[in-house]
Amino acid sequence: MLVSLNWLKNYVDIDQLSPEELAERITKSGIEVEGIERFGSTATNVVVGYVESCERHPNADKLNLCLVNVGDETLQIICGAPNIAQGQKVAAAKPGAVLPGNVKIKKAKLRGVESFGMICSLQELGVEEKFIPKEFTSGIFVFPEDVEIGSDVTKLLNLDDIIIELGLTPNRSDALSMLGVAYEVAAILDVPIRLPQSSVRTVEEKVEEHIRVNVEAPDVNPYYGAFIIKNIVVGPSPLWMRNYLMAAGIRPINNVVDITNYVLLEYGQPLHAFDFDKFGSNEVVVRKASNDERMVTLDDQDRTLTEDHLVITNGKEPVALAGVMGGANSEVSDSTTTVLLEAAYFDGQSVRRASKDFDLRSESSNRFEKGVDPNRVRKAGERACQLLAEYASGSVLDGVVEFDQLDYDEKTVTIWTSKINERLGTYISNEEIADILRKLHFNYDQDGETFTVYAPTRRQDITIFEDMVEEVARIYGYDNLPFTLPQGGSQAGGLTKNQALKRQVKQFLEGVGLSETVTYSLTTTSRAEELVSPEVKDGLVSTVSLAMPMSEEHSTLRVSILPEMLASASYNLARKQANIAYYELGSVFVSKEKKITEQPEEKLRLAGVLTGEWVTHPWQQEKKPVDFFVTKGILEGLFDLLNVAVTYKQAKIEGMHPGRTAQIFMGDRAIGFVGQLHPLMQKAYDLKETYVFDIDFDYVLEIHENEPSFAVIPRFPSVTRDIALVVDEKIAAGDIQEAIAHAGGALVKDIQVFDVYQGEHLEAGKKSIAFSLFYQDPERTLTDDEVEASYQAILDEVTKKFGAELRGQ
Repeated sequence: MLVSLNWLKNYVDIDQLSPEELAERITKSGIEVEGIERFGSTATNVVVGYVESCERHPNADKLNLCLVNVGDETLQIICGAPNIAQGQKVAAAKPGAVLPGNVKIKKAKLRGVESFGMICSLQELGVEEKFIPKEFTSGIFVFPEDVEIGSDVTKLLNLDDIIIELGLTPNRSDALSMLGVAYEVAAILDVPIRLPQSSVRTVEEKVEEHIRVNVEAPDVNPYYGAFIIKNIVVGPSPLWMRNYLMAAGIRPINNVVDITNYVLLEYGQPLHAFDFDKFGSNEVVVRKASNDERMVTLDDQDRTLTEDHLVITNGKEPVALAGVMGGANSEVSDSTTTVLLEAAYFDGQSVRRASKDFDLRSESSNRFEKGVDPNRVRKAGERACQLLAEYASGSVLDGVVEFDQLDYDEKTVTIWTSKINERLGTYISNEEIADILRKLHFNYDQDGETFTVYAPTRRQDITIFEDMVEEVARIYGYDNLPFTLPQGGSQAGGLTKNQALKRQVKQFLEGVGLSETVTYSLTTTSRAEELVSPEVKDGLVSTVSLAMPMSEEHSTLRVSILPEMLASASYNLARKQANIAYYELGSVFVSKEKKITEQPEEKLRLAGVLTGEWVTHPWQQEKKPVDFFVTKGILEGLFDLLNVAVTYKQAKIEGMHPGRTAQIFMGDRAIGFVGQLHPLMQKAYDLKETYVFDIDFDYVLEIHENEPSFAVIPRFPSVTRDIALVVDEKIAAGDIQEAIAHAGGALVKDIQVFDVYQGEHLEAGKKSIAFSLFYQDPERTLTDDEVEASYQAILDEVTKKFGAELRGQ
């Protein structure tokens, strides 16, 4: 909300404070001031001039030689503006004037003719072009005829105005109006508030003779009021009104549209003006649209409606999308003479749905969505009628045709002084609370320390006791709340099991050389379906896309962390960071529905990306690039740390190298994968040989047992035996290792693969895998017979299960 301080002064006295002091007081009361800026820029010695004559420059086709009366003298000024003409009142910078940007105006000679000054456009006076009326965007500004010649343009054009920008939370819809801000400032400063008086002078002709109102959807439109104003003369709105609108960020258009926008900002109540002669009937019908019904809105867009949308119709066709935008078929134009003025209360959810469906955000929809004051709806219409009569020469017909089922009751909240002090830790008296309610303009009944407060309808955020505690605290002053230490017993904080485990995992990964990344949870639609782990993909029905994304790059919730990590790696690789080792512990979002009706399931996963060199020792002239076994070794160290057993099985996963990828299992459950990116995927991300892993960390947390254990250091010697087995090349070493552990029994404490061989001296289709077996009994020395028996049992098992043969036999 942009608040013009010059406009605000019409309702409340703020001259006692500087803009910075006022902004600080507002911020400390609970509404953040996000910025303070000047509406225009400082200009000196610029006055209103009257163009007495305007003739073509004798030596230039596009320049005009003007005689300009500036009050105390008449100056010859050369002007190149296309809209300059005799009889205009313009902004004239006299010699010695200083314009924004420190532009100094001096006597000059243009094409052999002297010029004593400059006729200025609004841009040259520091006003942003987007706020300037369209007729003046490509030329000089022309003042109304009633402006006094020689008067300073700074006041006339509101160039000395200060704008403060309020960062409003959704509950403070009352501050989306100048009157709402005035109530707030009056309470903060404890000064009176001056409300505008709507005194509408009407003609004898009755509104009901010309229009009827029929509301078919009272649940979303409990009030609709129709006013009619005849004999309208469409033209520019008064200069002061245009200034206020531009200060609030709205471009002036004409007096009819400007008045509805002015009342919108003043009262916080949206209005809409229809050209009654184009309306098409004598009946306003408010109803739900039909499916596939169409209308053309004011922005000339053809809209397809559904039964979820509320429309204003003439009984036949839509003429406005309720609360959002009017229709092109009844737009006010320069030829409009009769206006049908709408003042209505629309349900916020209905307006929000239409605004979202058509991606239409407007000042009107913003206010309806957050809630307008029921008691200001008709008053806003009457205020607009008053201004249309005064500044558009309108004749206001007597009365208003309305449908009214609106609830005007104030919310009642009971508060107690002792309970407020208990919550705030203060010693506020009954008298101080009564004074705070007076400052807020809240009516109340008092019985001792009990206050029955009648929250005005403009403050729809006040519904419960806690809301009133906040009101008392902020007006009393947060700075005045006492500083106290907690009393009574307390307990030191600590980490939950999962929090501690996450920290332990991060410390391990960072200890082995990985760096943590935090990437966006939103990605592109195409990336969202890349590198999804098989166990996730099996349960995935569809990805979840945002209805109104900020950009295409962040439009869909991720199902895998890896694509955004790869994009980050590619970004850093392009900036000469050749050796990359990243990990991320974050959420993915899995939906099991084709049509999303419920929130997607959020799952925690651990992912990593490695590329480049893993070991670099220049002095020893040693380099080791990242490979599959480096990546798998990191995971094995992590799983050992967590004391969980996993197995690896070769797998084919889309986007991954078919021969260097393994799926990870805990028992029979798949929990992720590890491997090299497919060369085509590497090329798509501009990466060299890159390895990744992705693990279901929710399941790891679920099965992890964080029980501290102690293992006695063995006092008895161990025995190591090696076994080299020739098997079919398609048999996985992990399966053989699992069979060895089962057959070897409790004496086999560790099994390690230390060699794999294919080639000479082995027949085609065969490979040799060598295992080192570690035997030990912590309570006694093993005998050769025991070791030999275990060894033979292992050999029998692998021979039977895999057709293995001892190498060398």
